[in-house]
Amino acid sequence: MAVSVRHYREVLAQDSSNIEAIACIGMHHFYTDQPEVSLRFYRRLLQMGLYTAELFVNLGLCCFASQQYDMTLVCFQRAFAISSNENIGEIWYNLGHIALGLSDTTWAGQCFRLAIAGDNSHAEAYNNLGVLEARKGRSDLAIAFFQTAASLAPHMFEPFFNQAKIADSVGDLQNSYLIVQKALENYPDHADSKELFAKLKKHFEAL
Repeated sequence: MAVSVRHYREVLAQDSSNIEAIACIGMHHFYTDQPEVSLRFYRRLLQMGLYTAELFVNLGLCCFASQQYDMTLVCFQRAFAISSNENIGEIWYNLGHIALGLSDTTWAGQCFRLAIAGDNSHAEAYNNLGVLEARKGRSDLAIAFFQTAASLAPHMFEPFFNQAKIADSVGDLQNSYLIVQKALENYPDHADSKELFAKLKKHFEAL
């Protein structure tokens, strides 16, 4: 990532209006816990006349991370106002994360369901609904959401790990052992999956 950011900075030195470079550097700062810096880059895109739902979502997420809560909702309102069928699901999904950040799981659940209504192939939204249902103790419904997420995005590790965790909690150790290996195939360095796998492996070796 550092190499690509350096490349984009070199691009900006040659062309200060390069939209892709500005957006990528802004994204880099957001994911390195510098939302205030990221905001500067995204606002620069607005000043250049870029007016997209995706940009307003990114602005909203940065505002939320910077604790500018009033501006967060304003940005999402603007994103919804110019949304299309192609991106409405992603907007609801990101608003769901804002709701989670505010510890409002009811609102978050509504957002994730609306994300699926807008895009019924949104695997991350299915996975997050599964997590919310698991917290309520509704294991069967949670597993159904995780299985849907895994079928839509077999490259994701989260739905497999979440299924394995539930299976382990209800004593279905064999199933948990098999499923957690799928999580590790997708993300070998996931600490919680490695820990669960090691625990289950030790259990079966002791039999």
